[in-house]
Amino acid sequence: MNTELRLAGVIRESIVDGPGWRFVVFVQGCPHHCLGCQNPQTHSFDEGYITTVENIVNAVKEDGLLTGVTLSGGEPFTQAKPLTVLAREIRKLGLDVMAFSGYTYEELINGATEENGWLELLSELSLLIDGRFVESQKSLELRFRGSRNQRIIDVQKSLSTNTVVLSELN
Repeated sequence: MNTELRLAGVIRESIVDGPGWRFVVFVQGCPHHCLGCQNPQTHSFDEGYITTVENIVNAVKEDGLLTGVTLSGGEPFTQAKPLTVLAREIRKLGLDVMAFSGYTYEELINGATEENGWLELLSELSLLIDGRFVESQKSLELRFRGSRNQRIIDVQKSLSTNTVVLSELN
């Protein structure tokens, strides 16, 4: 479980990064560079710090109030393989895992390969907030999203039906 991740940081308790009480992991590195991005400091793939899945799992175990873990960034799918390991360990604790991605669900499904591990990470998620942030569609009224083009997807239902199923949180 000593799989390494490059992170920009974590938030140990959040109620704005998904439903419930969440531990948020901000990965370092993003290929999208969305205009108006909330986390532009996460774009560089060379900055941030290295930690292990084990360190994150141990930090999550310290807080008995958590209901889940949110993967954000940066772009989580640039580190899909180690995040899959993390997600599996988090789910063993009885917590859910969700992710934000600049990729759409369709881009992730169509671009998934054994090398990038996108499908494996998707298979561990309960929710996915997908799509690049579009500044012209920005809204402060949206729940858990920054722009109107982004969707909250029920990943497990989407995978089982082979079509995008939106979460009731939309």
